[in-house]
Amino acid sequence: MTQNWPRHDMSFLGGRRLRRLRQAEWSRAMVRETELLPRDLIWPLFVIEGQNEKTQIKTMPGVERLSIDLMVEAARQARDAGIPALAIFPNTPDHLRSESASEAYNPDNLMCRALSAIKSAVPEIGLIADVALDEYSSDGQDGLVRDGEILNDETVEVMVRSALVQASSGADIIAPSDMMDGRVAAIRAALDAGGFEHVQIMSYAAKYASCFYGPFREAVGSGSRLKGDKRTYQMDYANSDEALREIEQDIAEGADSVMIKPGLPYLDVVRRAADTFNVPIYAYQVSGEYAMIEMAGAAGAINRDAAVLESLWAFKRAGADGVLTYYALEMARKLGG
Repeated sequence: MTQNWPRHDMSFLGGRRLRRLRQAEWSRAMVRETELLPRDLIWPLFVIEGQNEKTQIKTMPGVERLSIDLMVEAARQARDAGIPALAIFPNTPDHLRSESASEAYNPDNLMCRALSAIKSAVPEIGLIADVALDEYSSDGQDGLVRDGEILNDETVEVMVRSALVQASSGADIIAPSDMMDGRVAAIRAALDAGGFEHVQIMSYAAKYASCFYGPFREAVGSGSRLKGDKRTYQMDYANSDEALREIEQDIAEGADSVMIKPGLPYLDVVRRAADTFNVPIYAYQVSGEYAMIEMAGAAGAINRDAAVLESLWAFKRAGADGVLTYYALEMARKLGG
């Protein structure tokens, strides 16, 4: 015997059923509120010495450090896929690292040679040069250290010299990632005085002291040598008002665009920044976020490809103008179709 259950009264909907817009792919596409395109993606790359050399980063499955010649080829692939810019990070050889981080302003260092080679071979793609001392220091800190204290102003002086040799080598964007006070103003003044008025600054304005950087530190060779932590200069993850103050200050000092790092754990900060400031806002899907997706996908816990797309769309939905992601080339090819 069939039971005739009473139908729920739906009259309160007034004839409006929101599911109608979700019934077909064409309809979902037509009313989609945000876009994710190849031009929204920036590809971080790690450069090493050598010729035709690549080394796997064990905590970042699928990501490799590349010698300069292979990085040039990667730049061509990125250009062809519609990616607008690359973010370059060097793995400086151990014998060139020091307490003074003087290799950071050597005009013939690994970073500068990579920038010059890519700009010469693939001038159409933008080059973002990371400026911090952890890639050159013997202690893994982003700043100079004296008696256990991170020195602010002395660090900024070294960063200014580093930014100038990077700009001379072809960097289009200088990206200070150190979180020292006053570094954006100092770099802007030096770039302008040196004839590099056209070079942009993308400030890591809200960079948190996060556990999600672990694989990156392996990639650039700073993790095993890190002494102490970075909490006296990177931000406390309990704070978001402070992030807005940092962003506001960097914009006032001359930043052309700003970045929030890490990404997914700080989407609230991305949203607040996008709502507050009329400058381009970028988010960095950092190495730990990448590793979690890859390892969860490999374990069968999630659909890896679906998780990548969903995570990238989350940045755009939160208000980011672009995303630095290790998935950039793969996703640009997929999105470009």
